[in-house]
Amino acid sequence: MTVHAPDSLTHTRDAPAYRGRYAPSPTGPLHAGSLLAALGSWVMARQARGSWGVRIEDVDRLREISGAAQSQLATLQAFGLHHDGPVLVQSTRNARYAAVVDELLARGDAFVCHCSRADLAATGGRHLGVCRASGTRPDPAIRLRVPPGTTIEFVDAIRGRQVQQVDVDVGDFVLRRADGFWAYQLAVVVDDGDQGITDVVRGADLLDSTARQILLQRMLGVPTPRYAHLPLLLDGDGRKLSKSEQAIAVDARDPIPALRFAWHALGQQPIRADTPAVFLAHAVDAFDIARVPTHDITIAASHNTAATRDA
Repeated sequence: MTVHAPDSLTHTRDAPAYRGRYAPSPTGPLHAGSLLAALGSWVMARQARGSWGVRIEDVDRLREISGAAQSQLATLQAFGLHHDGPVLVQSTRNARYAAVVDELLARGDAFVCHCSRADLAATGGRHLGVCRASGTRPDPAIRLRVPPGTTIEFVDAIRGRQVQQVDVDVGDFVLRRADGFWAYQLAVVVDDGDQGITDVVRGADLLDSTARQILLQRMLGVPTPRYAHLPLLLDGDGRKLSKSEQAIAVDARDPIPALRFAWHALGQQPIRADTPAVFLAHAVDAFDIARVPTHDITIAASHNTAATRDA
């Protein structure tokens, strides 16, 4: 089975109005990498004269830091990145996710899985249509059954044509984890569908997840958004900033330096402005997706201070 998603840059007269979103996880304050993703998704939505929402992706409660979501939202406001409509919080949507999984189980498109890591070792870590556990567990996972021969193709607006053999490269993937938490792949697809998201602009660390999400969208009968994956900011050891000690929080009291840095990292021509409102107004007019780098960017630890003022 080969699934083709719509071209990322294709718009038709009958297409729904552009609806984008920014979906941070509440695991800490906004840093330069998260600001880059927020700015990129915001400016593309505004340039398309569309709406831009914010969603708090807190399905993994073990990683959540108390107060982080409120801090992130306040920082976005300080930077002039105002969202449209109410903020969606994933942890309030357990019943919705459960209903979707129950539907997939009833259709045979998902199955209960008792496999341990040792059980998975025999298949190279991939599931192949059935649970291969040597025994039952009190906390089984639930997996999507990926049909043999499943190939997903889509065109990313920044990184071009992408192809993944989901059954070979991934196998049957988790919808509900063994610890009881909903998997990211499930929650993001259900939320994007329910919110009518037409365009997903996010970091390139999620590029590999996109094929799984498109497959699940097809199984649930929800539209597939257009995708654009922005470059990641990496520390000197090649780690994404969210996993690095160099993930210094951006300064909400002085937004312009960090905005300049994020804009520069997006490959855009310099903007001279003294306030976030003026900067963002120029950004909407000037943004050129063709200039966005197709590679990740290594930065210094001082990215939120002197280095940003020269960008």
